[in-house]
Amino acid sequence: MSESEFLLPDVGEGLTEAEIVSWKVAPGDEVHVNDVLCEIETAKSLVELPSPFEGVVDRLLVTEGETVEVGAPIIIVGAGASGAAEVVGLDNVIEVDELEVQASTAGAGAEDARAAAAEAPATTLIEREGDEPKPGAVLVGYGSAGHGASRRRSQNRTPAEGRHVPSAADLVPAASATPVIAKPPIRKLAKDLGVDLAAITGTGIAGEITRDDVVRHASQASVFRNIETPEWSDEREERVPVKGMRKQIASAMVRSKFTAPHVSVFVDVDATRTMEFVKRLKESTTFAGVKVSPLLIMAKAMIWAVRRNPSVNATWTDDEIVIHHYVNLGIAAATPRGLIVPNIKEAQSMSLLELAHALEQLTLTARDGKTPPADMQNGTITITNIGVFGMDTGTPILNPGEVGIVALGTIKQKPWVVDGEVRPRYVTTIGGSFDHRVVDGDVVSRFVADVAAIIEEPALLLD
Repeated sequence: MSESEFLLPDVGEGLTEAEIVSWKVAPGDEVHVNDVLCEIETAKSLVELPSPFEGVVDRLLVTEGETVEVGAPIIIVGAGASGAAEVVGLDNVIEVDELEVQASTAGAGAEDARAAAAEAPATTLIEREGDEPKPGAVLVGYGSAGHGASRRRSQNRTPAEGRHVPSAADLVPAASATPVIAKPPIRKLAKDLGVDLAAITGTGIAGEITRDDVVRHASQASVFRNIETPEWSDEREERVPVKGMRKQIASAMVRSKFTAPHVSVFVDVDATRTMEFVKRLKESTTFAGVKVSPLLIMAKAMIWAVRRNPSVNATWTDDEIVIHHYVNLGIAAATPRGLIVPNIKEAQSMSLLELAHALEQLTLTARDGKTPPADMQNGTITITNIGVFGMDTGTPILNPGEVGIVALGTIKQKPWVVDGEVRPRYVTTIGGSFDHRVVDGDVVSRFVADVAAIIEEPALLLD
């Protein structure tokens, strides 16, 4: 009997081990090229592993929740209806190491996907017949064999078309008996965000619900949607292993807190004009379909303030201070798997519209758990938007390797003195933490004051 053994690959970040979070297949299931076999959790993200061959699942060699080393066998696929486990030919695959390419090229044609993964090294698997192992084909990323979101390929999709046509596998009956058309990743995103797909009108092909539809619907609800108090567990204690992303976060925070001497400052700001500016941008045809929020103005304010106070945009190396004359702007993002800090590369060169697009894409990718390792490297300064959680202020910990992090608090109406009179104004608190080895109190104060000046009067950005 011919069968193929799939080895856990290194997904492009120097991985030595990973946890099998969930299996998407079971023994007896038929799988095709690019069908998702399982999800694994690395130290930085949640990654889907696609199948590089066709056949029938024979055995799962690893249980959910188990951590295994790279190169260890995790699944065996046996002969399918054709009598053999068919490994895809080189004309129909993409050699790929970073599986996040699969997410970034979803919906693109095979030619575009090849270009996205052209420089990635191949990850090998072993095909065997009986007990004789031998080198086999490469791990498939996202190729012309079809969409890898479900186990069974849609018969309505032609590879050359390069796009997904909704099929019966994507239909989920709604309570109203009207079918909801959504791909499996979109259904997972909706579940994570607590969104009812039946309440959404899809804007995609044939009424298909898109990622933007789900995110837009979720943003209309309060951050604190769940007002129900859960019952106590029957177990008196719960023990959560420290591994994966949580272990990485803990290590980074301890290293930052006890290496860099933090100094923090805070200032209250009248953000009324920023709120008015955001409203005008939302009504502008130029920004139609683009998510606009006070965070966008905050990002621009940070870039403006960095140019006036360049020493806060630096790195301490023990031997020297490296001041960066560019801004890779980090945005602290709370995801279902934990805190990550992806950054927008060369943010100082972006227009306000370009920056809005970049912020939106960063947020969507982080929520999907598809942020590639490269997007979390080489940041120069960070924003943490604690206002979305209803917090007025806080003392953030520096992202390791950076000198400054600024926190934007909630923006809400408060009594404020204007021209000697108390008036209701939109007020926020801007705070930040800085590495006192690099910057002194006067520099820190000037920098935060400059950020506050833009939030108070965004017209200064036009200078």
